[in-house]
Amino acid sequence: MIKVCIFDMYETLVSLFMGRVYFSEDFMKDLNLPGDPYYAYWHETEDARTMGQMTLGEGAAQALQKCGAYTPEAVELLLSKRHESQEDTFSSIPVETFELLSGLKKRGIRIGLISNCFSDERDMIRSSDLMPYFDAVRLSYEQGIKKPDLRMYFSIAEELGADPSECMYVGDGGSRELQAAREAGMTAVQCDWFRPLAYEPHIPCPVYPEFPQAETREDVLRLIDEMNARGRMVEE
Repeated sequence: MIKVCIFDMYETLVSLFMGRVYFSEDFMKDLNLPGDPYYAYWHETEDARTMGQMTLGEGAAQALQKCGAYTPEAVELLLSKRHESQEDTFSSIPVETFELLSGLKKRGIRIGLISNCFSDERDMIRSSDLMPYFDAVRLSYEQGIKKPDLRMYFSIAEELGADPSECMYVGDGGSRELQAAREAGMTAVQCDWFRPLAYEPHIPCPVYPEFPQAETREDVLRLIDEMNARGRMVEE
C-alpha cells in the first residue's frame, strides 16, 4: 500500500523553463565573460552551494574572482536576474500541480518533498503556495546533504510515519534521484510532463524505461490507486 508520495521540486512540481529563465550562459553573456573559465569555476562551487556551505552570491563571487571579473554589481545582477526567474517559476505553477496534490490529500496520502536547491531556491520554495501541501520537507541547502544521499529518503519516510516500501517517489530523474529512491525501497516513478519545455544545453534527463513513466499528473494518481487496490485485494 502507498501511504506517502514524495516529490522532487524542479521539473516535477514546477519548471524553470516557464517564464523568464536565467542560466549560467545568460549571466556570462550579460557580463561578456569568456565561457570556459567562469563555467568551470562556477561548477566548482556547486556542491557547496547545494549543501548550504555558501550562498548563491558567495559562489558567484568566488567564481568571478577566480576569472578576474568580480564586481559587487556583477553579483547583484546575478541575484536580481535569478530572483526574477524564480518569481516567474513559482507564479506559474500549473493548475495540474495543485490538482495532483489535492487529489493525494483527498486519498489520505501524506506528501513529502526532497529537493536539491541553492539559497535563493530554498527561499522561494519556503515561501511558495506549495508549502502548505507538504507534510515533510527535505531541502539540501538546509540538510547539508543532497540527493542521491539515501539519508534524505530514509529520514523523510520516518518523519512521515511510513516504511520506505509504503512510499512513492516522483521526479524527473536528475541527480540519480529515482535510482536512490529505488535503492531506499520506495516505488520510483519518472515524470515526463515538463520534458518538452527543456532546451539545449539544458537537455532533460534521459528516459529510464526501468521506472514507471508518468506522462500526466493523473498517471501518478492512477498508479497509486492501482497499487493500493492490489494491496487491498491481497489483504482480503
